[in-house]
This record gives sequence, structure tokens and C-alpha cells, in this order.
Amino acid sequence: MKYSSSRLFSWVGFCVLTVFSAMSTHAGTLVIATVDNGHMLRLQDLSSFFEKEHPDIHLRWAVFKESVLRQAVRADINTQGGQFDVITIGTFEAPIWASRGWIVPIRTGSDYDVDDLLPNVRESLSYDGVLYGAPIYGESSMLMYRKDLMRKAGLEMPRNPTWTQVAAFAAKLHDPANGVYGICLRGSPGWGENMTLVTTIVNAFGGQWFDMDQRPRLDSQAWSRAVGLYVDLLKAYGPPGAVSMGYNEILALFRTGKCAQWVDATVAAGFLADPESSAVANEVGFAAAPSEVTTKGSHWLWAWALAIPRGTDPVRETDAQKFITWATSREYIRLVAARNGWSAVPTGARRSTYANPDFQRVAPWAKYELEGILRADPTDATLSPSPYSGIQFVTIPPFRAIGDEVGKLIRQAVTGHLSVKEALARGQYFAQRQMLLNGYPKWK
Repeated sequence: MKYSSSRLFSWVGFCVLTVFSAMSTHAGTLVIATVDNGHMLRLQDLSSFFEKEHPDIHLRWAVFKESVLRQAVRADINTQGGQFDVITIGTFEAPIWASRGWIVPIRTGSDYDVDDLLPNVRESLSYDGVLYGAPIYGESSMLMYRKDLMRKAGLEMPRNPTWTQVAAFAAKLHDPANGVYGICLRGSPGWGENMTLVTTIVNAFGGQWFDMDQRPRLDSQAWSRAVGLYVDLLKAYGPPGAVSMGYNEILALFRTGKCAQWVDATVAAGFLADPESSAVANEVGFAAAPSEVTTKGSHWLWAWALAIPRGTDPVRETDAQKFITWATSREYIRLVAARNGWSAVPTGARRSTYANPDFQRVAPWAKYELEGILRADPTDATLSPSPYSGIQFVTIPPFRAIGDEVGKLIRQAVTGHLSVKEALARGQYFAQRQMLLNGYPKWK
């Protein structure tokens, strides 16, 4: 059974799901909370194969928009509501929740081959060397662009462009009269939405969230330059309604030929290059995520993973381990390839996928994705040393509130309700206050 994000967006819908889960969840039934992106929806469609192999295990799906997923899963964890037996989390939550004892270790057999997982993806989902989230897919970020529009404008995309070059290209490619926008970037506010991209731009300009004294640094010149560029790009060359657009909305725009450039998750490449769903499949080019002052932290590292909340009924926990092992295995990747083709398989998780000749033949973006993932170092992601790990986020609990608030303020800068200077000043104050309230700074 599938629940759409539109029906579950409100807390009323969330409460309905709570009642439903409490009434229907029993030994043999797993309730899985996941995000409404392409790979997770495909997993839901193909999960009938798992049920056929395990006729005593039945699956129920709760599918959410990304921001709502985080609210629902966190609420369930905090209240120990027991709604979900399998939850979809990312590299931000995994180490923090594991350290707090909110999720249990992933147990896999020898045939699972944990060593086949890409090393920094595996490390990002681990705590004290123990895996707490099994990756469905991982990703970095890169620049995707229209080769035909670049040729027509007499432009050539470098393999490693800078943000200054990307901005110049956007100005020349912007053609709203013909429904083409110079650049499409995430504008929807949130630490996992617009700030995912903005933080990598800040990194590229030499900035950071916190210095080694744990002081917020949103008052720095690097933040001003990076956010100023982001705001100017969306105002001058972005699509209408950009401040409400996230990954899925921009993916839909690019597929229909409306974006000349897009910097976002490498996972988008497979969908853009699919001729069955993309009108511009044959004209999509790929380059590294833009840098500027430095390449450090200019491309992110993320993975969507399956985890199990602590306190799950022991029988269902055993079943959940079986499902997670199957869903993140090489066997599942081969199933996707058999049903949908190698261009559709989840990537960014296993070495063996990139080593497969069948995948290499249909994935011209793969080298950029793998290079971006392997080069991404959460422990060394800023030009100046930082006290915390993370690339497009900071792996400390207060960051969630800080990132969300700064994302809202930057959204107001894009809409013209605040200047960039005022947005960053307010963000600096909020970040300082949150750090003080959580007992972090040495300077309090």
C-alpha cells in the first residue's frame, strides 16, 4: 500500500498514518518510511519480488516528500511511536542517531560483501566502525548542461568549471522567451534543500559554517560572495517560482528541455539520459561541480540508506534486516538492470556497479559521479580547518535548525524581501544563539 506525500503532508495525515500503523502492524508486516524519489519508488515497485521470496513477510509503504519524511521519521524516533520498522535516513542522521542509540546496527551475511560498498559512503553511514545504515544509493554533485544549447551559443564547457564561468554561461544561455532558463538551482528552503547547494558554493568560495573556535562565520566575505552569486543567478537566470523548487521539480523541468544548466545530485544523470523519460536525453552533458577559490567541498557527499529504529519488535527487526540486506544487495542491482536496464540501476553505493561493463556502456556520467564521490572528504571539506565533519552539512545536532533557518533567510533574499547582507546577519545571529543554547561554543 502506498501513501502519497500530498496526502501525508499535514500533521492530520501524519496522525492518520499513526492510527493506521498502530492498528495494522503485526509480526510479519513491515512498515517502511521512504522518500518520493525515483530510486525509492522503483524499490517499492520491485519489492514484490522480495515478498515472493519471503511469503511470510508483507510490506507496507509510507512515501513522503523529503522534508516531510524527515519530520515524520524524527517524530516517530523521538516519541518511540513504533510506526515504522524500516526508515530511510541519510549520512547526516546515521552517525548522530547511532551515537544516541536511536537505530540498531545493520547485520549482513558474508555474501552481502560490505567491502564492496564505496569506502566514504560506508564510513558516513557508520559509527565507531559499525554500519548503521545500508545505502540504497549514494551521490555527489555535478554540473549537468545542454550540449546543443552550448554549441548554438558557441560555448565550450570545461571539465572543471568555476562558478564565475557558470554564471557567464547562464547569461548567454538564458532564453525565457523560448522557455529556456540559463540555470536551474534548488530554491526550496531547508538544510537538505537549498542549503545543500549553497553550502558547497560557500565552500568553493573559501568559506565555512564554523571556525576552529566553533564560531559561526556567516559574516565572512566568502559567505557574502557565495550567497550573492546564488541569489543573482536565480533572480536573473532562474525559472519562475524557483524558491519553491527542489530536486524533483527541477528534474522535471530539465527533462522537458527548460534548463540550460543544473548543479545538483549526480543521481539525476541517469534519469536525464533516459530517452523514455527525457526529451533531451541525447543532448545532456556532464562536468564536475563548479569550484572557485578552491575545489575543497565544492561537491557534496550523500547517501539514502535504510535503517531500523531501536525498539522495533524483535520478530519484525529480524524481518527488517532481511529486507534491508536484499534491497541494498548486488542481487537487487541486477534485478533493476534486468527489469529496467543498466542505466536505471541505483549507483553511488557499490564498487562492483562501476566495474560492470554493461553499466559503463550506458552511463556516460559514471566517471564524474564516481570521481566526485571518491574525492569527497567530509573530514577536510573547507579551505580553512573546521571543527566538525560534513561537506554540505555539519554533523552536529544543532545544524538541522540552523540550516533550516538560514535556508529560509536566503529564500527571502532571492524573493527580494531581504538583502543578502541582512539575510546573512540574521543567519549569523541565529546560528550563534543556537550554538550557545546547545552548549557548543568555547567562547560563550
